[in-house]
Amino acid sequence: MNEIDVVIIGAGHNGLTCAAYLAKAGLRVKVVERRQVVGGAAVTEEFCPDFRNSVAAYTVSLLNPKVIADLRLADHGLKIVERRAQNFLPAPDGSYLLTGEGRTLPSVAKLSVRDAEAITAFSRELESIADVLRQLVLRAPPNLVEGFGPSAIREAISALGTANTLRHLSLAQKRDLLDLFTRSAGEMLDERFEHDLVKALFGFDAIVGNYASPYAAGSAYVMLHHAFGEVNGKKGVWGHAIGGMGAIAQALARAARQHGAEIEVNAGVREVIVEKDRAVGVVLDNGESIRAKYVASNVNPKLLYTRLIRGDALPPEFVARIKRWRNGSGTFRMNVALSRLPSFTALAGEGDHLSSGIILAPSLAYMDRAFADARAFGWSREPVVEMLIPSTLDDSLAPQGAHVASLFCQHVAPELPDGKSWDDYREDVADLMIATVDSYAPGFAQSVVGRQVLSPLDLERQFGLLGGDIFHGALTLNQLFSARPMLGHADYRGPLRGLYHCGSGAHPGGGVTGAPGHNAARVILRDHRALFGSR
Repeated sequence: MNEIDVVIIGAGHNGLTCAAYLAKAGLRVKVVERRQVVGGAAVTEEFCPDFRNSVAAYTVSLLNPKVIADLRLADHGLKIVERRAQNFLPAPDGSYLLTGEGRTLPSVAKLSVRDAEAITAFSRELESIADVLRQLVLRAPPNLVEGFGPSAIREAISALGTANTLRHLSLAQKRDLLDLFTRSAGEMLDERFEHDLVKALFGFDAIVGNYASPYAAGSAYVMLHHAFGEVNGKKGVWGHAIGGMGAIAQALARAARQHGAEIEVNAGVREVIVEKDRAVGVVLDNGESIRAKYVASNVNPKLLYTRLIRGDALPPEFVARIKRWRNGSGTFRMNVALSRLPSFTALAGEGDHLSSGIILAPSLAYMDRAFADARAFGWSREPVVEMLIPSTLDDSLAPQGAHVASLFCQHVAPELPDGKSWDDYREDVADLMIATVDSYAPGFAQSVVGRQVLSPLDLERQFGLLGGDIFHGALTLNQLFSARPMLGHADYRGPLRGLYHCGSGAHPGGGVTGAPGHNAARVILRDHRALFGSR
């Protein structure tokens, strides 16, 4: 048996981030990964001969700039480029909305003069609140604890720090923040805008990875969550990692290894070793035991506590609550190899719009029906599709003249009704997604020369995303901030001593951010120094 300081379960981007920070601070770190590659959902693979693409996670904005700088990811090969246009939303009637620097206002004005006057103020409102909340992303939220003692004092100080950050919001902004946490995106957008495509531009961000209608309470927060990002210092911008999302994971792995971390693939964890109410290591699928002072988990909290730790080692009330942890993104993920670029009826031919996020969901009502459909039938008969064509920005992904596209499709039920299996319906639903794109860009279906299809069940099997949940747990009010993953455990510490959460099931939640890994590393280091000094 090998003894180290920290063993990290899962080499997803947050696990690698946590490992890099801990190793940089001098701890002996080992990361164990079930799959044969690092990166978790942030991986690039050849899915068709000579065609490569980001398999699951597919676009960059939320990766925290402090993580990029601290770990010198650019020195480790990471290069992120901006989309030439940000979003393109075609409508069946031939109209469209194209956003990006110098594009948004003229495009909106063609649809609605009133909306052109309103969109700047609304975007500024979101950005000003996002600016303040960005300061909370890289710190543990206040954690509710019982009794009075050192932990209570520490959390009181944390709460004061959070309050001091929020103090920078005006009263009007605090009211807006309350709305964003509790109201539906649909209601807020209906109040501010009149044109369907303008509402859809923001409404799409409210349902990305969120198995809900844009009119569901709390969906406005998901919209805000996607406003936190930036690319190369430009806030609110989305981009592409050259080489695909796997380039982020590879840069993080190089940084971790440079500082001395060990990363082992094909090393799934069977069980967390618990002795005297303390996590002291893990047992791998092959029977090997790894002893460690601390165990950090980068997997979904529900998976950790229901599959990797014996129920009798945990408080019964904790087990009962974590079993109710809600998962399910309503996500169906595809990668397609294309013989040529698509041409859209609304904006024919090649152009910068093909480098953008192409959103096929022309109204909030369309998104609402898509969710209702999935609830009733298992999948939307008129689905929401976001398509990216990263090869327009990165010629390393496809042969010359050919292209690859990512299709992020919603809504589909995490589990099909009436005991049906996704294995039996995967290809039929994939055909529907292709046909949906073809209805906006005739000839698209004929240009598809290969495809990779991932249903919610496939996402769970391959990446451990329970119910296909890309966020490791829904971003609902009862699973956010001090309640992520549970009141009393928002400080990245689990219910067992020596056990920590470093994945997206911890604050600030999902997306390729690196923030949970960064924050968990700080907590582990603080605890380590309290026990052992600076050693």
